[in-house]
Parts: sequence; structure tokens; C-alpha cells
Amino acid sequence: MATAKQGDKVIINYTGTLEDGSVFDTTIKETGCCDDDAECGCDDEGCDDDGCGCETGPMELTIGAEDFFPQVEEALVGMAPGEKKTVTIPAEDAFGEYDEEEVFSISRDQLTGDIVPEIGMELELTGDDDEPVEVTVVEVTDETITVDANHPLAGQDITYEIELLEIR
Repeated sequence: MATAKQGDKVIINYTGTLEDGSVFDTTIKETGCCDDDAECGCDDEGCDDDGCGCETGPMELTIGAEDFFPQVEEALVGMAPGEKKTVTIPAEDAFGEYDEEEVFSISRDQLTGDIVPEIGMELELTGDDDEPVEVTVVEVTDETITVDANHPLAGQDITYEIELLEIR
């Protein structure tokens, strides 16, 4: 039976979990972070922004093209269709270490429009270099809003259960 090698286009299923076993992303609906399409915000156009893979279906990637985490792509080398593997990626190689300096406060009057900030709300701010910075509101006072620019999974090791479905 043929095995996957660098440069091969492959089809995989995966489930990404955190250290506590919670699923943060998957291509398999049954093991996903939602029980039905309505619950996780899925519709005919895909999923909402909750990080859930919902019912995206198997992923196609080219091994070595950096379409996914390099550790996952490396693990696919030598696998045959139907084979499964588990790959754990340390925080620093996944979404980075949590950086306290990425938590900062801004004045409420810096917000534009009719935005009413709430804890957990995701905003896009303009950085010093005019590049957009995605942040999550973590505290709101009458004068300031404290935001966190770390990736939501920063500081966490992640584990992927991968299954090679097909080599194209």
C-alpha cells in the first residue's frame, strides 16, 4: 500500500484538543464542538467565528507546503490511508506563549461608531503600524477598556488526532 511522502496532496480528518480534552477544532461533526449546525452557527456558507470546525469536512493539503502545522504535515509522511496518528504541539510552536504585555487598556473614546464594549467581545483595532490587531475585551470600566491581543489558544499545548483518508 502506498504511503504519503513530501509533496503529496492528501485528504485528512483531524480533531484538535486542548490539554483538558476539550475540542477546539475538527473536521468531524460527531466529535466537534457543536451538536447541530444551529448550535455552532453553521449554515450553508460555513461556520461562525467560534473556532469550531463544525461540518467543514475533510481537509486537503500538500505535505510540506505549510498548509497546516508543520508537525502535523511531518507526521503524515509514511502514513497509509486509514492510518491514524496523534501529534502534540507545544504552545511555543502552536499559537505562542501567553504574553502579559499583549494585555492593555485603551480609552473608551478611542472606539468608533456605536460600539458598546462587553467582556468577551472581539474587536479589530489599528496598531501603531496601521495594521489591524484582533483583540478580545477582558475588562470594561466607565473610562477604559482592557483588551487581550494574545491568540485565544496562546500558552496552551494542542493535540491533533489525524487520520489519512486519501493520497491523491
